[in-house]
Amino acid sequence: MHLVVDGYSKDRKKLSDVDLIRNFLDEYPEMLGMKKMIPPQVFTYSGETSADWGVSGFVLIAESHISVHTFPDRGYVNIDVFSCREFDAEASRREIEDTFGLDGAKIWVLERGIDYSTPREAHDGMVSERAQLSSTGGQIA
Repeated sequence: MHLVVDGYSKDRKKLSDVDLIRNFLDEYPEMLGMKKMIPPQVFTYSGETSADWGVSGFVLIAESHISVHTFPDRGYVNIDVFSCREFDAEASRREIEDTFGLDGAKIWVLERGIDYSTPREAHDGMVSERAQLSSTGGQIA
């Protein structure tokens, strides 16, 4: 599953809060029943156009990744929750809306991992491939 959120918020303070984004990425995988592979990585970006600045962060999870990209001056945030294991997309949407104070959002749930016939096969296959990549220095044998 891949939950894609384009959110709109009047609360620019939340969209610029590095600690809020880091805490979300740190705690959210466990709320979904997923396993973090690394601590969250969060960075502030200042672009050539002042309105392009924002905070971006991601966390790799055994099941795939979660990412956040904010544009506080535009009141806009992009969030992706990508997992080879099913999760409650509606509960996830509510948590994201609450955390970032969203006034509105465009939301898509995409089916991914179509090479597998069941979600369990997708999860097991992708986790197995990651373990193999890790043990072979990034090369699939």
